[in-house]
Amino acid sequence: MDYKDREGTVYREETGQDRFLQKVYNNKLYYLGFRCLTKPVISKMIGFILDSQASCFLIDPFIRKNQIDLSEYVRTEYHSFNEYFSRQIKHRARPIDMDPAHLISSSDGKLSVYPIRSDSVFEIKGTAYSLQSLLKSKRLAERYQGGYCIINRLTVDNYHRYSYPDSGYKSDNIRIPGVLHTVNPAAFGRVNVYKENAREYTLIRTEQFGTILQMEVGAMLVGRIRNHQERGYVHKGFEKGYFEYGGSTIITLVQKDRVKMDTDLLENTDNGYETLVKMGEKIGVRYESE
Repeated sequence: MDYKDREGTVYREETGQDRFLQKVYNNKLYYLGFRCLTKPVISKMIGFILDSQASCFLIDPFIRKNQIDLSEYVRTEYHSFNEYFSRQIKHRARPIDMDPAHLISSSDGKLSVYPIRSDSVFEIKGTAYSLQSLLKSKRLAERYQGGYCIINRLTVDNYHRYSYPDSGYKSDNIRIPGVLHTVNPAAFGRVNVYKENAREYTLIRTEQFGTILQMEVGAMLVGRIRNHQERGYVHKGFEKGYFEYGGSTIITLVQKDRVKMDTDLLENTDNGYETLVKMGEKIGVRYESE
């Protein structure tokens, strides 16, 4: 998997997990045996184990393997692996760009930006995704025609709490049940990941960028998306919620002529690269008609 940082440096990362998932999702027999792990009941069972104090022995090996710098995080004693995984970061480690005209990233991760065509479809690595199938609503999908679909893919080494991209009034959290495929790109050619996975979204009537839709997508072994607040007023950069163990994804939909996305993000996506971003950093500016 190739990605870039905001300075343009290219990284190529292929782990043992990447190679394993490539093999699984590209071999019918392997996949048939493996897909039981996508069932929510398996996620619940593993979640129960990772919530227990007995899971603490997994923490130190995980930190070493993923080279996680704990100096960025609030120091505390963890009573389970999931408690460690959803750890709080120090405020200074993720400064929030509070310029009202700037759209910020809701989370850490590897970000891609896709134009939404007039037929409410966007395309990822040759696979067409329909907003209607993503949202289970034709009327809602039509609101985002001509806008952008921003996909921020979190891996296990990322900070797994996420925030609001702007201030405004939010709706209730709407859950769409589903299975739990990996969000590793290895799965994209075989399954319609964002159409099939369990997910939860809310509409935010923002002060600067129209009505933004923010969706959290579960992934393999991640059955629990923890959003804090139902409907009401929310503030830019304030914590919206967190994921428990595993890689996950935040999908943000913005309407037509509301945001001018940063050029490097668009160019990197066009050229097949994801872009490393941190929660709170600028990814676009308010659209100003000429």
